[in-house]
Amino acid sequence: MTGNPDSSAASLPSLAGVAWLAARPTTEVMAALRAAGHEGRVVGGCVRNALMGLPVTDIDIATDAVPSDVVRICATAGLETIPTGLAHGTVTVVVDRTPIEVTTLRRDVDTDGRHATVAYTADWAEDARRRDFTMNALYADANGRLHDPVGGYPDLLARRVRFIGDPDARIREDYLRILRFFRFFATYALGDADPGALAACARGIGGLSRLSAERVRAEIVKLLAAPRAVDAIRAMGGVGLLPPLLGAAPRPGVFAAVAETEASFARPPDAMLRLSALAIAVVEDIPRLADRLRLSNAERRDLLAVDGHIPGISDEPIAARHARRLVYRTGTDGARRLALALAATAPSRRPEAELLCEIATTWAAPSLPVGGADVVAGGMAPGPAIGRLLRDIEEWWIAEDFPEPAAVRRRLADVLADAGTRST
Repeated sequence: MTGNPDSSAASLPSLAGVAWLAARPTTEVMAALRAAGHEGRVVGGCVRNALMGLPVTDIDIATDAVPSDVVRICATAGLETIPTGLAHGTVTVVVDRTPIEVTTLRRDVDTDGRHATVAYTADWAEDARRRDFTMNALYADANGRLHDPVGGYPDLLARRVRFIGDPDARIREDYLRILRFFRFFATYALGDADPGALAACARGIGGLSRLSAERVRAEIVKLLAAPRAVDAIRAMGGVGLLPPLLGAAPRPGVFAAVAETEASFARPPDAMLRLSALAIAVVEDIPRLADRLRLSNAERRDLLAVDGHIPGISDEPIAARHARRLVYRTGTDGARRLALALAATAPSRRPEAELLCEIATTWAAPSLPVGGADVVAGGMAPGPAIGRLLRDIEEWWIAEDFPEPAAVRRRLADVLADAGTRST
């Protein structure tokens, strides 16, 4: 094993005593590797987030043991393994139903902008140099001692997102790193974006066309909901990234207005509402953007045109009964989304948007109190006509502001009686 190359190890903090590092899943994997003469170090996001005081959700361990040895070592120790990424050197070890990805130290042999061919190494610094950002190349051993082969800790302290080594080279290895740079900037950074990184991202824009829509979508959705998404979108626009990414003229001003409105309404970031603000001015844009980014059906349904004329909201002032109608038709989340879009694009109508949000929060939309069985019991033969009648009853019920069940049953009886009269 190659030793720790850090020149300033003595000045680095320790993760000793951190709960997830001291927990059984992590310690058992580390102990198994150590008992077999190998070393494991936690690396990447878990170390970064722990040092920043942020939640740690996933634990990754780097090791000098090759994958076949990891499987054998864990089997000897009675630990379950899943061969999730053997082609890339990764084995998932499950302890107490907690998955931990264990990956062999690697170096890139060949890259094509999307995938890398790797070779295993025993050199921790070589493994670090193939990673993307300096703050992601921090390692901690089983005792919590920090290892910083590429000088990432000062960048982490400064909340500075910086590529390891030559930004152009890192981007050419995987063009998704352009989007990851802006997502990490939006999530972790303070201050301005690194000028060298911005320039490299601009030079690498053409490589985004090599990426799968699914990978692009995953990064964009995370970026849009990040704390500094507005600043990131502004920076992306500055290097010309947004039009080729979205396939449309971006609207960073509308995006910023929606983000500000969410904050003023004390609502969490809504990635699909923000994407709508950024790229959807007319409803015809929805299928184009959804197809381009391979959005899920649920995400597609959440998109709307955000242009000051919100679908479902007329120019007439929103009264309480209109607000209830919107909540019934679009659901609680959908109504809140409409309200935020309205307040962001038509500030003079903010009181109406606030009313809509309040009713979406406090009013439980009822279910139509009659159904097919009631229609049949009233004398109508089964068939398509029942569905049409119930739709008519529902439209009346909505227009009358959801009267009590007894009133709906009377309405149904009257309609059935009238239908019987006309048929005779």
